[in-house]
Amino acid sequence: MNKIYNPNKKDWKTILMRPTQTVADIEGTVNSIFKEVQEGGDSILAKYTQKFDGVELSSNIVSNDEINAAASLISEDLKKAIQLAKNNIEVFHAAQKTTKVAVETANGVQCWQEKRPIQKVGLYIPGGTAPLFSTILMLAVPANIAGCEEIVLCTPPDKEGNVNPAILYTANLCGVTKVFKVGGIQAIAGMTFGTETIPQVYKIFGPGNQFVTVAKQIATKYGVAIDMPAGPSELLVMADDSANAAFVASDLLSQAEHGVDSQVILVSTSKSMIDAVEKEVAEQLNVLPRKEIAKQAIANSKLIYLENAQTAIDLINEYGPEHYILCVDNEDFFISQIKNAGSVFIGNYTPESAGDYASGTNHTLPTNGYAKQYSGVNLDSFMKSMTFQKITPKGIQEIGKAIELMAEAEGLQAHKNAVTLRLKSLE
Repeated sequence: MNKIYNPNKKDWKTILMRPTQTVADIEGTVNSIFKEVQEGGDSILAKYTQKFDGVELSSNIVSNDEINAAASLISEDLKKAIQLAKNNIEVFHAAQKTTKVAVETANGVQCWQEKRPIQKVGLYIPGGTAPLFSTILMLAVPANIAGCEEIVLCTPPDKEGNVNPAILYTANLCGVTKVFKVGGIQAIAGMTFGTETIPQVYKIFGPGNQFVTVAKQIATKYGVAIDMPAGPSELLVMADDSANAAFVASDLLSQAEHGVDSQVILVSTSKSMIDAVEKEVAEQLNVLPRKEIAKQAIANSKLIYLENAQTAIDLINEYGPEHYILCVDNEDFFISQIKNAGSVFIGNYTPESAGDYASGTNHTLPTNGYAKQYSGVNLDSFMKSMTFQKITPKGIQEIGKAIELMAEAEGLQAHKNAVTLRLKSLE
């Protein structure tokens, strides 16, 4: 890992740069595949599934028989673990429900806001080097609580044309309506335009590699909303001498094993902690099954020493981490001062893995600095806020004159007339 001591503030942007390609580097490929899928539908999906996933499928639809069989292919212990996580995620997201907000803004002018579910949502579930069935819990559970009518899931097949049974079991458990064996850019394109088999959706959710991230951003050009730009995973740990170096190293490696383009950073006000964590990372890395992936991600990572807490929090806010672990004595200061983070994990016994799986919070979070302006997925992500108003005769008399004056000042005579006619009818 790269050790950096007291970096000058003017160098922070360079030091904190993510190891990702830009939209411009990938956009040409995405646009090309989008155009093909828009024009050719399922036949193009099949072409790219064969090219990228190495399998020729007779159908991209996961059958009921495959879904039913999946339940017998995973252990009872794993089923219980999935159920525990599902329960906690349901509890946390159900608590996010809000009631109708209603107010009389003026005498006779009633305004209120209600929420309605997005009818059709698409979930993208990575299934390459790690089949992320946990992400189904994070997306399908709140989608069901919100009341979404159609929940479509796309995930890449393996070389034999199968989908990981844990993905199918979890999808069925969480009320996904349709599952398709399609991955990558072509999956996002399929949900954007709709094909002979895949329904067109109104909003697309889920993480993915850099190509999927750019594909989701391109999808917005075609009238489809997305949860956020969520790309390669990242983690920043803030630790002082009160932290456990072995715990910190394990957290850094837990994100590093996601993919070669993941990034992990340790910020510390203790040089001895930095040295201890570096040693622990080297020892723990050697026994990981995904050692080679983690090793490449660690090469993109940083150990940053800063002399005081204020400089440390300033750098952390500049970075805007997806996951932010806080293991310090003065945690109240860091909690109160954090402005940009996707999800925060506090204390030595709160691993990031808890949020990934079973604590109840959502693990679909903004990466690449987007925590500065995006929230992680939550119940409201699957809903729209609609406003309503009802004005009585007394109400239009109360605000009508102001509307007339404002409309006239903007040169919009028809707007003024719509009020004038009503006021005259009440004379």
